[in-house]
Amino acid sequence: MLNPNVIIQMKKTYLLLLLLLTGLFSGVQAQDTDQLLDSANQQYKRGQYRKAIETYEQVLARGQEAAGVYYNLGNAYYKTNQLGPAILNYERARLRDPGNDDIRYNLNLARQQITDRIEQIPDFFITRWVRQFINLLSSDQWAVMSAATFVVFLVFLTLYLYTRRLTLKKSSFWIGILAVVIAVGSFVFAMQQKKDIVDSQQAIVFDSKVVVRSSPARSGTELFVIHEGTKVYLEDSVSGWYEIRLSDGSQGWLKQETVEPV
Repeated sequence: MLNPNVIIQMKKTYLLLLLLLTGLFSGVQAQDTDQLLDSANQQYKRGQYRKAIETYEQVLARGQEAAGVYYNLGNAYYKTNQLGPAILNYERARLRDPGNDDIRYNLNLARQQITDRIEQIPDFFITRWVRQFINLLSSDQWAVMSAATFVVFLVFLTLYLYTRRLTLKKSSFWIGILAVVIAVGSFVFAMQQKKDIVDSQQAIVFDSKVVVRSSPARSGTELFVIHEGTKVYLEDSVSGWYEIRLSDGSQGWLKQETVEPV
């Protein structure tokens, strides 16, 4: 019968080997993904846009869903005159880096070439200001700011608790309060942007022409027609149909396979 200490040591050895193998595999996979991304960038630079599209899609399939990858993929689709996929990937890039001027510019450029011209109902000005402020930074940048200001809070909390100088104690208190407010606010903004990505209710029309109906059935009354590249907001889904809303408030039902969620 094996000594219990030997069994414990064997388990520790197996666990260590497993961790080493997992780390090695992750490192190799990350390096392979970086090489794939570099290959896609080179294909794009050489004007091999369709090959670049395939390679960028492989990078995304491996979980590297960065704003830059979606942006480059959108550019490749745009170069091949595929407005629907181009706008879809620009929108995905914008969600991950809302303050990026290049993404916004190319997205607007692509939108100008679609058939539909839909007026947007303006948001309440306070809602618009808050959204613009949140979009100054990406979710990752807000998260870094939250962590950094929380560390600042801990430093000044320590000063407040241990200093005997009244002036320094007062300063530490108010700076600590400000730091924790910024930390909490930044954390909330980061979570809101993450939620916008995970729970996005937006979709892009992929068919060249889509009939929007009054009910989720072919027999529903035809309300209006929209075209490739138009953004819709998903309100509900029933048996292969989406209830959608346009930015001007128009609503109706269309088949799910005619759009691609952002």
